[in-house]
Parts: sequence; structure tokens; C-alpha cells
Amino acid sequence: MTDAKTQIDETVKNNDVVLFMKGTKEMPQCGFSSRVAGVLNFMGVQFADVNVLADDAIRQGIKDYSDWPTIPQLYVKGEFVGGCDIITEMTLSGELDTLFEGQGVGFDKEAADKIREANG
Repeated sequence: MTDAKTQIDETVKNNDVVLFMKGTKEMPQCGFSSRVAGVLNFMGVQFADVNVLADDAIRQGIKDYSDWPTIPQLYVKGEFVGGCDIITEMTLSGELDTLFEGQGVGFDKEAADKIREANG
């Protein structure tokens, strides 16, 4: 499990935004992963995606790494942000915009506003 932990740690630290998900950002394999990847893609956020279905050690390892039981998991600048429900809530409240702005992560503010308008 040390190899998986090292790989996860390096991925989280070497990418500004990382989504550990089922599937890929181009082809999510579950609804929750699809929702978070869809939000990030729509907002134009550049992010690394890690398909946990491709490696059982990573799939379990990320749960241990964050002490969070579910996937997807979003990391921004090395910090665990949350899973699908938290990211959805943060998107709708504007907290995700604030987080990205504070961390210097580029995103399309108009797209974020459109998500809120459509769900308001």
C-alpha cells in the first residue's frame, strides 16, 4: 500500500487540481464522478483525473489517504476539498469560486454563474 500512498501523494502535490474518480473526465463511469467532472469541465478548470477503477490499490488508497469513504474526491493545491455532495453545494453557494480564486486556479466565472442560474 506504500506504493499507492506515494503515488497518490505525488499526484495530489504535483497538480493544482486533481479529481480521483470512477472513469475519466472524458468518460466518467458513475453519476457522482460525472457530476463533479462535468462541473469542472463546464467551468473550464484544468484538472488531472485519476481513474480509481484502473487500480484497486489507488481505489482503496485514496479512501485511506483522505479518511473519506467515497469517490469522487477533489483536491485543490494539495488539500482535500470533498466529494460530490460537497462540491455540488460549494458550486451552488459560490464557495468553489472563492476557493479557486483564493488558490489562483483559473476558471470561467460566467460558466459558474450559469450553473447557479440553472439550479437556483
